[in-house]
Amino acid sequence: MSGFIWDDSISAASTSDVQDRLLALESRVQQQEDEITVLKAALADVLRRLAISEDHVASVKKSVPNKGQPSLREAISMTCITNGSGVNRKPSHTSSVSIARKETLSSAAKSGTEKKKEKPQGLREKKEESHSNDQSPQIRASPSPQPSSQPLQTHRQTPESRNSAPTKSLKRPPPTEKSHNSWENSDDSRSRLLKTVSTSKLISKVIKNADKHKDVIINQEGEYIKMFMRGRPITMFIPSDVENYDDIRTELPPEKLKLEWAYGYRGKDCRANVYLLPTGEVVYFIASVVVLFNYEERTQRHYLGHTDCVKCLAIHPDKIRIATGQIAGVDKDGRPLQPHVRVWDSVSLSTLQIIGLGTFERGVGCLDFSKADSGVHLCVIDDSNEHMLTVWDWQKKSKGAEIKTTNEVVLAVEFHPTEANTIITCGKSHIFFWTWSGNSLTRKQGIFGKYEKPKFVQCLAFLGNGDVLTGDSGGVMLIWSKTTVEPAPGKGPKGIYQINRQIKAHDGSVFTLCQMRNGMLLTGGGKDRKIILWDHDLNPEREIEVPDQYGTIRAVAEGKADQFLVGTSRNFILRGTFNDGFQIEVQGHTDELWGLATHPFKDLLLTCAQDRQVCMWNSVEHRLEWTRLVDEPGHCADFHPSGTVVAIGTHSGRWFVLDAETRDLVSIHTDGNEQLSVMRYSAGRRVCPGHSSYITHLDWSPDNKHIMSNSGDYEILYWDVENGCKLIRNRSDCKDTDWTTYTCVLGFHVFGVWPEGSDGTDINALVRSHNRRVVAVADDFCKVHLFQYPCSKAKAPSHKYSAHSSHVTNVSFTHNDSHLISTGGKDMSIIQWKLVEKLSLPQNEVTADSALSKVPASSIESVSQPNGPPPPPQPFSESAEDGSRVSSSPTLVENSLEQTGEPGGDHSEEQSEGDSEDLAEPSAEEPRAELPADPHDAALLC
Repeated sequence: MSGFIWDDSISAASTSDVQDRLLALESRVQQQEDEITVLKAALADVLRRLAISEDHVASVKKSVPNKGQPSLREAISMTCITNGSGVNRKPSHTSSVSIARKETLSSAAKSGTEKKKEKPQGLREKKEESHSNDQSPQIRASPSPQPSSQPLQTHRQTPESRNSAPTKSLKRPPPTEKSHNSWENSDDSRSRLLKTVSTSKLISKVIKNADKHKDVIINQEGEYIKMFMRGRPITMFIPSDVENYDDIRTELPPEKLKLEWAYGYRGKDCRANVYLLPTGEVVYFIASVVVLFNYEERTQRHYLGHTDCVKCLAIHPDKIRIATGQIAGVDKDGRPLQPHVRVWDSVSLSTLQIIGLGTFERGVGCLDFSKADSGVHLCVIDDSNEHMLTVWDWQKKSKGAEIKTTNEVVLAVEFHPTEANTIITCGKSHIFFWTWSGNSLTRKQGIFGKYEKPKFVQCLAFLGNGDVLTGDSGGVMLIWSKTTVEPAPGKGPKGIYQINRQIKAHDGSVFTLCQMRNGMLLTGGGKDRKIILWDHDLNPEREIEVPDQYGTIRAVAEGKADQFLVGTSRNFILRGTFNDGFQIEVQGHTDELWGLATHPFKDLLLTCAQDRQVCMWNSVEHRLEWTRLVDEPGHCADFHPSGTVVAIGTHSGRWFVLDAETRDLVSIHTDGNEQLSVMRYSAGRRVCPGHSSYITHLDWSPDNKHIMSNSGDYEILYWDVENGCKLIRNRSDCKDTDWTTYTCVLGFHVFGVWPEGSDGTDINALVRSHNRRVVAVADDFCKVHLFQYPCSKAKAPSHKYSAHSSHVTNVSFTHNDSHLISTGGKDMSIIQWKLVEKLSLPQNEVTADSALSKVPASSIESVSQPNGPPPPPQPFSESAEDGSRVSSSPTLVENSLEQTGEPGGDHSEEQSEGDSEDLAEPSAEEPRAELPADPHDAALLC
């Protein structure tokens, strides 16, 4: 059952409370109101188009034009806005439930899903209809609503997200939020519209012509251009230095991104996914990246073949080849990305085979290589309702057998190490022994008899004599031995597995078993968090407890010498011994991640998430500098220009100021009770509050006199800070204003980054490099884009990159533009990309499997850094850490996935693969102006 988080209690989901029912009713009413608004807008547009058509016919006939048409159009426009219920409307909430309900509405917007593209089985989220007024060059006018240029794209729900309980999503919903029950694809939406007004042939004409509507309109005087977001016109004034807009050309930037480091580990809802390879690398996964991490040399390599969340992995008996399975997904155009298994070489990182396209449903739950025949076969359990078991000759891509296992969850599958035709599966209240012969599989259920039947059989392993060892949710280990029973007449003797011994191992579940090379056994407990070493007779020999702050045990693997590796539910990978305890090797956030800020002049970055953790990372050493908990989930962050403090914005309107060196709390402030979506320091002292809708992005001018902001209703607004933060009505006055940073997603210089047919929420974050050469974009389809700056033409080309498996929530360049940092929402990953010149990249191309919508076949990356092992961090301590930060940059040896988008239409994807080459570090940073050391010398807008 993909996406479900198993713990010791494993309780059923709770029923909906009164608040959820109120939300459903409120959302339904909102949906109906929005439907009425859509119909009115459509009818108004029909009449407008008829009027234009009549004028055209009249002009052809050389007759006098109908002078009443302009007033008619004006009347229709006014009527639509007066009577429509969607103009500049915010959801109304009573004071007693306002905060809770807004958070729940935000949850409904994502419905606990990882992202919009993570919906392969369900229907796409239908975005809110925004009909707030646009602003003309002089006054705020109210144009009649117009249809968008493209139909809504199909977004679908993954079973992973459907089966998990809804959680609070940190992405703010647009003003007129719909219930997740009203999600539809474009065909459903059009069919319902036609059915509602089936007597009117005019509506069908509107729908037919909607796709022909222009994306961008340039006025005849060349003063401004208009783009349309869900039919709403957005006016952008052309700067004075642009003589002819038609002469503007946008090209792919010469810079490209190469994945350098992936921070984080997926242990929260996965199991048995940490292993040590003979190369000395630890293999694990985060998002869609499989990481090979050498903790002694502090290097990472990455396998980037997957197109969505990696959920499981298995190691071939040769310890070189690896199989990893992923869930289903959809690309940005709504095309399905099928769940599948990839078998790849851990030395070359080349893909050897892609298994199961069109076979698996929802995702791959668990898998295992055969042992008795040297790994020729691969067995897979998918995440369908029937949890299908398939056996493959993976080198030939041929499926040998397929059978339904059970409707209950299956937690593990393994080949018997000596009996080539025996496969064992276990899960909720069962263990099955399968006999595989040709294309058939026969099942024998394990009988518990006099022993108490556990709620879950969590894991299994094999003893040296061929017996099967299982660990269950009751903390018990059972030994299953094969016995021979009397044969039926005319048949040979049958072998069945029966329990011959029971051992009480842990207080709580036995979550994982690890058979060691010397024949001894390691077990990992759930509730008691203990790791126990068992001798050859299964007598406990030594034990150690994982500290509570790291979470419960998810995976245990044998390490070097007397070491062992532990993956935990709080996304830690620990390296430990029974004598010396544990050392943190990998860690990350444990809940949805949105907040990101890079230090103004040091190689540091800060992240904050819904888990309430604030983490400071060193981007050169790839280490955690410090972490601390704050009282509320963090959603946004920004460094003071001096770098001495950092501000953290939360959901409740509070924001915390922390000392960037000591992590001490400097101050706490409150600005209303709304979620803070963006925070920006300026070098002045004025603070500008308020906006007609919630602010999504903002930027300061270099003289700190003006602010440019984007809001939830797709407005581009400008503010005069010196005159009391007054809203500048004539927006053309700001067309030549320079901006210290450029993070607004709507504006003349960046509007070309929007994909065709966007609904206004497809881009979560945008940032311009400090050298003003490129723009990085984080989108809702797991992609990071790199555009040329400025980007003022529609359908601009971009380099696009895959690593995240969730909506990419934020992007930020490091202070010297040497790296770009991106964050994933539900995948909780932090990806560090290095900017390199295009000419320095390998040019070889690899053709990927066409059935995967041009999925990249393989990639190679390595990062070498001669640094020693990290000091043990103090992740939950609030005291200051001693020690200096290393500022030298590592030498980078790179080779990785890169996908290039071509202008217009369908984008082709290109992958680079070949010999790696050394890339020089960027030159020293440019001299910077002196910045105030006092944090109170800067103003913060939030």
